[in-house]
Amino acid sequence: MTLTRCEWASGSSELMAAYHDEEWGVPSHDDRHLYELLTLEGAQAGLSWSTILNKREGYRRAFADFDPEVVSQFGPKDAERLLADAGIVRNRLKVESALTNAARVLEIRDELGSFDAYLWRFVDGKPIVGRWHALAELPAETDESRALSKDLKRRGFRFVGPTVCYAFMQATGMVNDHTVDCFRFEDLTR
Repeated sequence: MTLTRCEWASGSSELMAAYHDEEWGVPSHDDRHLYELLTLEGAQAGLSWSTILNKREGYRRAFADFDPEVVSQFGPKDAERLLADAGIVRNRLKVESALTNAARVLEIRDELGSFDAYLWRFVDGKPIVGRWHALAELPAETDESRALSKDLKRRGFRFVGPTVCYAFMQATGMVNDHTVDCFRFEDLTR
């Protein structure tokens, strides 16, 4: 039996199909995973998601498996090491944003108990379900992603524009944007 997937994952690589089938749109409440996806979505800006997925293991290695406690302690020498690492996107602004954002994640955790609690309040604690029939219908940003972006920026986060935030919300399951014909739509809507 052939599974119907979202258009962006149809006929894609095994890595992309696995990401679509197992992770994209699945509600995440793990602070480390949320920091990972925020970092990867920021790194993806201007690039293809397949490029980032192919470098994901390099990112995990380079960024201490996305432990914000460890990454927040990285200094200038670590930044230079990261900029020389071919396993990640070697863009100074993106690398530095990942380091800054780790410290901001910890500040939010200290203030509110978890990064998860902070993020999910932007969708009232439950996924927003899109009912899209085609990829072209999906928005690039929404009121919720604009509000999240604005608040993250106010708190000192970087590489968190409304489009990056919307992609992050989709990836973390804050939004279920699987198209209605995709086999994952019903699974995640229940």
